[in-house]
Amino acid sequence: MEYVKMFLGGLMFVQIGCQEKPIKNTIKFKVPEKKQLKKIEHKEEKGVYLNDKNAIPFFYEFAQKNKDNKVRIITKYGKIDILLYDNTPYHRANFVYLTKQKYFDGTMFHRVVPNFIIQGGNSDSREKMKKRREIGRYLLPPDNKKRHPHHRGVVSMPSSEIDNPYKLASPYEFFIVQQSPGAYHLDGHYTAFGEVIDGMDVVDRINRLEIDNREMPINNIYMKIEIIK
Repeated sequence: MEYVKMFLGGLMFVQIGCQEKPIKNTIKFKVPEKKQLKKIEHKEEKGVYLNDKNAIPFFYEFAQKNKDNKVRIITKYGKIDILLYDNTPYHRANFVYLTKQKYFDGTMFHRVVPNFIIQGGNSDSREKMKKRREIGRYLLPPDNKKRHPHHRGVVSMPSSEIDNPYKLASPYEFFIVQQSPGAYHLDGHYTAFGEVIDGMDVVDRINRLEIDNREMPINNIYMKIEIIK
C-alpha cells in the first residue's frame, strides 16, 4: 500500500480543493500546438498508436462506427452505470475505445475529495503503464459545445496541465461529481461527457472512505469497466 501511495503521490502534481482548485490529471503530457487536422487511414483499431496528430481523426472515425454510449464501472463497493453524451463525440469515443481495449480494468479510484469528486483511471502497475505506452500518448481538445453543467453525478475529464491554454484533457482519467447540487465552478473548464444513471449510492460510499493527506484512499479501490446496452 505504501508503494502505491508513493508512486501515485509522485504522479500527482496538483491537489484539488472542494470548491476552488482545478482538477488535474496525474499523468503528464506535453501540450501540442494547434495544427490542421487531417484524416488518417487505418485498417483496424488494434495496433493504432495514438498521438497528437492522429488521435482526433481516429476518434472521429471511431465515433461514426461505434455508437455505444453506456458503460458500467464495477467495484467491490458496487456498480456505477454511466450514460455517455452523444454530443461529446471525441470524449465518448475515447472512453468507449479505452474500455474495449480493457485499459480501465485494474485501474483505481485513486483520488477522493470529500463532498466534491472521486477521480479514477490511474494505476501504478507495470501492466497499465505498458498498456498506456501501447495505446499512445495524446490529449483531447475541449468537446463541450453543449457545455453540460457539472451537476451531481456528471462524469468529466481532468485537464492535462496547470496552465493549459487549450484546455486539453488527459484521456486516461476521469472524475465523477459527488457534490450536491453540483460543482458548477468547473463549467467551461472541463468537458462533462456523461452522467451516472444508476449507482450514485456507490459514488457516495466511495466518497466517504478514509483517505490520507494527499486525498488518496487508505485502501485501494480497483475497478473494471464494461460496455452495456
